[in-house]
Amino acid sequence: MTEVSTEQGVLRGSATDHGTKFLGIPYAAPPVGALRFRPPAPPTGWDGVRDAAEFGPIAPQNPSMMDAITGAQPEAQGEDCLYLNVWTPDVAGSAPVMVWIHGGGFQIGSGSSPIYNGEAFARDGVVLVSLNYRLGELGFMELGAIDPGYAGSGNNGLRDQIAALEWVRDNIATFGGDPANVTVFGESAGSMSVSLLLASDAVSGLFHRAICESGGVNAASDPDAAHTLAAQYLAGSGVDDVAGLVALSVEELLGVQSKVLMERFADVEATIEAGGDPLTFLPFRPVTDGDLVPHDPLATIANGSATGIDVLVGYNAEEWNLFALMDASAIDDAALERRLELVSGNGAPLASAYRTVNPDASAKDLLNFAFTDLLFRRPAAQVLAAQEGHGATFAYRFSWQSPSMGGMLGAAHAMELPFVFDLAHAPGIDVLVGPDAPQVLSNAVHGAWVAFAKSGTATLPDGPEWSEWRSDAPNTMDLNELCRPIFDVHDVVDAAWEG
Repeated sequence: MTEVSTEQGVLRGSATDHGTKFLGIPYAAPPVGALRFRPPAPPTGWDGVRDAAEFGPIAPQNPSMMDAITGAQPEAQGEDCLYLNVWTPDVAGSAPVMVWIHGGGFQIGSGSSPIYNGEAFARDGVVLVSLNYRLGELGFMELGAIDPGYAGSGNNGLRDQIAALEWVRDNIATFGGDPANVTVFGESAGSMSVSLLLASDAVSGLFHRAICESGGVNAASDPDAAHTLAAQYLAGSGVDDVAGLVALSVEELLGVQSKVLMERFADVEATIEAGGDPLTFLPFRPVTDGDLVPHDPLATIANGSATGIDVLVGYNAEEWNLFALMDASAIDDAALERRLELVSGNGAPLASAYRTVNPDASAKDLLNFAFTDLLFRRPAAQVLAAQEGHGATFAYRFSWQSPSMGGMLGAAHAMELPFVFDLAHAPGIDVLVGPDAPQVLSNAVHGAWVAFAKSGTATLPDGPEWSEWRSDAPNTMDLNELCRPIFDVHDVVDAAWEG
């Protein structure tokens, strides 16, 4: 057993094959009772030695499709959920630090999911920190229009992440981490969070590098949409004000959340039309409040908000394949044009452009390509372009095709995660990647993430040179069994998107 002293008290960790892990560390006060819908408050200390052998509860959430697909066991959850975990190779060292922000559409997920086990990072000389943050209405519902005293509540989940980064700054040295070499990284909602943190002056000095996997600043909701959501939620809750919401049980809150989501999924096209993009299906998400999140995050990044921060940004080649599994709608050419019109106002030219590039693809496949571009590829390029000149910029495309589910997943959303954490052969992961996932791809992806955290340069352990991305030379590393540099150019469809 290894003990370390933090600002809150002494923690006892447990040995691993490659160091020590400390689980369930509180980084903020429990956001319960009067602290519900409030910014995170400082954590309290303890006397004696706290055993850090078990994960803390995860944020309250409804059951997820991903858990159903993977057969993952449900984790204990509760409103007292602001905990983080540390895997370290040596508490006496001064290793690079990587802080993981999990995805899940700002509604599900946890830092303690088995797919985020940090042991491989500790094995390779990195201190890995994972964390929980408030989700759904508890973390991302803007109540300021209902009660001005709760203005800013729509970004409390981001504030939780910042509180965890502040804890890392103040305490990670005692775990053998270097607080002057911190990389924050995340996937999906986690990547969207990281992208928005690049635009916030609240994180100055808290991290020095960033990795964005499948998500950009396009996640942020505008205040009007956030206020509409809060009104819809309140109307479905059976109470009249925020005090009434504070008095509801967590189970009642989650029930209202389910009702809101069912209303939005009842008519896919009507929901897209009302919201202007498919992210309408993520109702609870960060808000461009002009305070924590600027009204124009991309412009803020382009103006140097993240000067000195190196970034590695990318996406998966067939992101939307995962979400297409949830949409049983029949997609013909007419439906393709109609949906593209809803999200772009340029439906027929867009459909024609995608048909030109992919002449033999079905209408449903073309829609998948288009939504992958809309929500992931193009936002990744926007973050890269905004940060260009303010720090090193590296880009990737993950294109390995999973054989799982008869090949329906392909290079779908989240498919890179088992390779990032070098867990492609862990129990249960074969449901996503199949039984024979290439270890050479894990070596490449995990190795590149570790190299970037250590040096700020994307480097493959055994592979071609990875050049920086530039707007006039979009150098991108294609991550597959055989990694290769490409120019990630999509002139025909991008012209239609911008037309």
